[in-house]
Amino acid sequence: MPSHLLTGGATGIAIIVYYLAQLPIGLQTFLYNIPLLATAWKTLGKGYTCDILIGTAIFSVCLDITRFLNAFAPVNDVMLAAIFGGVFNGIGYGLVFRMNGSTGGFDIVGAIVKKYYSLNMGGVIFAFNCLIMVVAAFLFGVAPAMFTLICMFMNAMVTDKVIAGFNSRKAVLIVSDRAEVIAEGIMEVGRGVTFCMGRGPFTRRERNVVFVVVSLTQVAKIKLIANAIDRNAFMIIMAANEVMGRGFSSPGVPIDGVIRRHTQNEIDRQI
Repeated sequence: MPSHLLTGGATGIAIIVYYLAQLPIGLQTFLYNIPLLATAWKTLGKGYTCDILIGTAIFSVCLDITRFLNAFAPVNDVMLAAIFGGVFNGIGYGLVFRMNGSTGGFDIVGAIVKKYYSLNMGGVIFAFNCLIMVVAAFLFGVAPAMFTLICMFMNAMVTDKVIAGFNSRKAVLIVSDRAEVIAEGIMEVGRGVTFCMGRGPFTRRERNVVFVVVSLTQVAKIKLIANAIDRNAFMIIMAANEVMGRGFSSPGVPIDGVIRRHTQNEIDRQI
């Protein structure tokens, strides 16, 4: 707010109105979400809508009770405000989305459009946000809209990073005639290995493919082991943003009810 920036979604519309008429942003955001929530109740179901209602209410209240911070400007550089505002915003949204939550707004519109028209949610939300930026450019000038786009870009990047997880790993595939020996060497450095069956289309020979997920610091060790055992080994190293399971992280999303329901359905089918 001190830098006169904007944002996307229903909150972006609320900020534009705030700049023009000084109406509370939180109250506006909640009011704009009411018809969206009503539509979501009819089209997306009661459970989905109740979760969004809680997030929307808390978000709207917090916007207004922290209104006194609008007068606090730690830096006078608009570019710094756009970059770090986007970073902190992305951390917040990433935590919400990582736990399968939502704060309403255009997320509801995107979900409805995806359900009925099979369009990409991200593309739909981006199109609406671009429309808001065009309106903002006409009202307040091109510069605030451009700085806002920088803020939104940083927001999107950090949100994706928080959702995927900062603890990135590497997935390694190794094709070799000495796959078993390579696997033994990898296990000696403390990593589990999985064999995948592969067959070359030219030789028609079947062979084991070594699959292993390692930390960034272990990639060099895996390369040295594979190269020392078989210099002709074919190796692919891929990014793995988040790895869950034994020896790694857990999902961290409270969906026990969904798991229990699917487990019960499986039991009923067997009976």
